Amino acid sequence: MTIAALEALTFGLGRLVTAADRAGQRLCLLTGDRDIYRHELSRLDPGALDVVDVDTRDTAACAAELERLPELDGLINSTDTWLLPGAELAARFGLAGPDPEAARTIRDKLAVRVLMHRHGLSRGTAIAVPDGSSAAELVRREVGLPAVLKDSAGTSSRNVWLAHDEDQLRAAVDEAAGRRLFGRLLAEPFFAGPLYSAETLTWAGRTRLLGVHSRQLSRHPHVREEAAAFPVAFPDADRAELEQWVSRLLAVAGHRGGFAHVEFVLTAEGPELVEINGRIGGAMVGEALCRSLGTNVYEAMVDMALGKEPELLDATTGSGPAVAFVLVYPDRTGTFTGVAGIERLAGFPGGPEWYPTMTIGNRIESLGDQRACTGIVLAEAATAELALHRALSAAGGVHPVVFGN
Repeated sequence: MTIAALEALTFGLGRLVTAADRAGQRLCLLTGDRDIYRHELSRLDPGALDVVDVDTRDTAACAAELERLPELDGLINSTDTWLLPGAELAARFGLAGPDPEAARTIRDKLAVRVLMHRHGLSRGTAIAVPDGSSAAELVRREVGLPAVLKDSAGTSSRNVWLAHDEDQLRAAVDEAAGRRLFGRLLAEPFFAGPLYSAETLTWAGRTRLLGVHSRQLSRHPHVREEAAAFPVAFPDADRAELEQWVSRLLAVAGHRGGFAHVEFVLTAEGPELVEINGRIGGAMVGEALCRSLGTNVYEAMVDMALGKEPELLDATTGSGPAVAFVLVYPDRTGTFTGVAGIERLAGFPGGPEWYPTMTIGNRIESLGDQRACTGIVLAEAATAELALHRALSAAGGVHPVVFGN
């Protein structure tokens, strides 16, 4: 019996293999670039899973490969890019999966913002930014300043601009006009406050808040994630309110089953949605959940792919350590030639570990988003605050080496 994965996140493949094995399933990864998973594959036995090389942006080609698999029981998709194609393929093969219409809504950040505003769950709406000289004036009039401009189908914080004044707004509109977007350019209000992400699990419309990650962004003008820690220790009453709020968000978006990674800003007036991702969180979020909750959360992913209520929905969790991770960026563009200082990690508390995300020889063209990340330092402690201090301290001695420009 086989469970197929239509691509996956960079980390977590090993956890998913273990979860599939426990369910008596063989995991088959469909990928257009197996180099993305080089770290995870290097830690697995060669026969631990099947890897099929296929153009995963070609839905017909993926369908043909799925038809060849013996006893296909489920299809997993844990990425934003393949959320909608994965939902459509699952429906085509009669497999459990997200509703394609809900997946289409969640993948459209403009539609989500407008929908939440309409239901009273966001103080600001969003608009599509048109081409032409009147675009900046329209944003200023309809959205106001400060404003955020971004790709409605973007990922990894790429193609995001923050405009505090009219000069920055015009510059953002002009720069966006020269970019290739996956969706359309939108503008929405900027909400001031610390950024968090709610990690949730939903089944049959019932949502459990597994915990909240703190998230640290870079200084302007870059818009990239720098660090995260889990679980944030909210007071019980605040956590209960957050769980109710995020449950309402997901219900309005049509998300009735699966993991979700919901980014929000905790403003002076309460939480404000940034975006909904219909998947488990990226980077080391999945690993942090597994360690801190004391269970392999990917088992829930397999359960749901098989159409079963996940045990995690009601399981007692929280027996593990707090976890934090820091994304390590170079200080210049050029050709990536390696990382110095990894050997010193063992001298730091918290058992810091290095997770590489970039291959030697890769070109670093821009430092503005997560594509420039060379690797991640992860550390543990008794609390998220202490774990973050440990991860930051350990990551401070790790330096990407870049040649040329």
